[in-house]
Amino acid sequence: MSPFIFDPETPVRGRLAPSPTGHLHLGNAWSFLLCWLAVRSAGGRLVLRMEDIDPERSRRHFAEEIMRDLSWLGLDWDEGPDLGGPYAPYTQGERLERYAQVIETLTGLGRTYPCYCTRKELKTMASAPHLEDVGPVYPGTCLGLGAVDRKAREDQGRRPSLRLHGGGETRFDDLLHGEVRLDWEACGGDFPLRRSDGVVAYQLAVAVDDMDQAINLVVRGADILPCTPRQIFLLRLLHAPVPRYAHVPLLLDHAGVRLAKRHQSLELRALREKGVSPKAIVGYLGNLAGLLPENAAVTPAELVSEFAWGKIPRDPVTVRGDVEAVLRLV
Repeated sequence: MSPFIFDPETPVRGRLAPSPTGHLHLGNAWSFLLCWLAVRSAGGRLVLRMEDIDPERSRRHFAEEIMRDLSWLGLDWDEGPDLGGPYAPYTQGERLERYAQVIETLTGLGRTYPCYCTRKELKTMASAPHLEDVGPVYPGTCLGLGAVDRKAREDQGRRPSLRLHGGGETRFDDLLHGEVRLDWEACGGDFPLRRSDGVVAYQLAVAVDDMDQAINLVVRGADILPCTPRQIFLLRLLHAPVPRYAHVPLLLDHAGVRLAKRHQSLELRALREKGVSPKAIVGYLGNLAGLLPENAAVTPAELVSEFAWGKIPRDPVTVRGDVEAVLRLV
């Protein structure tokens, strides 16, 4: 099968999956727009999923503002926290029992083990080089611990996280990058399914959600690409279908730093308050994506017919100059 063609007999199901830990910025709008266009151009259905798995950082008011911002841009969805749907609930905080069930299944397969390493220890391990997007490579320190050693650590007051043991090489076809091959260590090694404080890890929650919500197209930022083999490994252990993946380039500022929450002037709410129109933002992003020859005021729906994976750049895209001023000219 061509990497740019989906089986017409299998309806495309994609997802917009924001984390309600802050306001949406231009970088979020970029990846969400490309996801929306990919799904709508294939005649598919879109799920809105709130990834609020981290209770310390997630806020309900951010979730509400995110939905308002997406609607303001012209990005709609077919299932979600507000609309419901056949695979509800669509908020991770309401799916904790399901994650616990899957952890029990993985433990029954002999794939999990408790890890007593602290963050400080992981950072200082000589054999644990830091990977920007997956953290320190875990060397398997606690993999072979016996009952006596585990009890000794618990007697010291250490609460364990729970790690998944894996290995080998994972291969998958990315709709932008072609064949991707990464070995287990390149993805960080054995990774946590549950933190020492009991919070379920992102990797587990995302894989289980994609499985349960029948997601077969995942479009997201290239910073998540190193995590993808972990999620594929989980899905295969659970005998679940593996989605098609497309990891879109990141938007960078003039200094080469990816757009993030610290770029407050490029938050959608800030741009809206300054009078920038949503059509200007969509057209600006469409031009950066290679879907328009120049900046223009358009809706997402007007870009659907222009969308093709072959037009989307693979390398990071730098946002230059005064973006607000450019948007005002559209």
